[in-house]
Amino acid sequence: MFDAHVHAAPDVVDRIGNDDDICAEYEAAGFSGFVLKSHHESTVGRAAALDRRSSMDVVGGVALNHAVGGINPAAVAAALASGGRLVWFPTADSHTQQEAGLPRLRDLDARLEVTALSLPPLVGASSIAARNALHILDLIAEHDAVLCTGHVSRLECMWLLDEAKARGILRVLLTHPSYTVPGMSPSEIEELAHRGAHVEITAFQLWHQPGMTIEKLAEVARAAGPMLVLSSDAGQPDSPPPPTALHQLVEALAEAGCDRSALEQATGSVPRKLVLL
Repeated sequence: MFDAHVHAAPDVVDRIGNDDDICAEYEAAGFSGFVLKSHHESTVGRAAALDRRSSMDVVGGVALNHAVGGINPAAVAAALASGGRLVWFPTADSHTQQEAGLPRLRDLDARLEVTALSLPPLVGASSIAARNALHILDLIAEHDAVLCTGHVSRLECMWLLDEAKARGILRVLLTHPSYTVPGMSPSEIEELAHRGAHVEITAFQLWHQPGMTIEKLAEVARAAGPMLVLSSDAGQPDSPPPPTALHQLVEALAEAGCDRSALEQATGSVPRKLVLL
């Protein structure tokens, strides 16, 4: 199995374990690798250190929130040139996160920037954010990296997919599109999957998303079809250990009627092929 989304300490919030603790759990569980994610710093160096001392493929990337300068081409250029494989568009500092009342870095210090981050078509095509986003997409294309949509809205995801296609970007992952943000419906998700985007479902949604049920997640899985990626998005102290969380998601979806062989591909060959060169 390959987990395409996990969080570990050090972080600005409590995590279930440090990088090396999480790595040891995956190795003991027989995983082939994982993606280390942080909302507020590049994980490229941290992942490279784990990759060197483990038997697995461990990779990192950068999420485009205020702590790295927002929609910042310099942060992306540095992360990808250092071996990063994934770029997440705004997550914790997106306008959707703010509108939904979900956690933001500013919760730790009211003096921090309050401005939420947005992409076209919610901002003009000539705006600094739009120009920077296009520069970042060029960098993703040049490095054959993975474009992750983050927590931005459906309209912003559609804009990213249009611009990605224009640049020949082949690796696109809709970041848990059925989560509270961006809150897409199965039919909307199916449309974007048909346009070539991979679709993430996370174990975090099963444990922590208000109103979510395994039946709803199974509907999303069917909408995604062969573009489905299952990941844990675990690391919270009140979630199961990440390998356990991902296994439990697979079992729950299988019990809900999803094809087990497709679920195994969604936790193995599909995310590995998406993420690794």
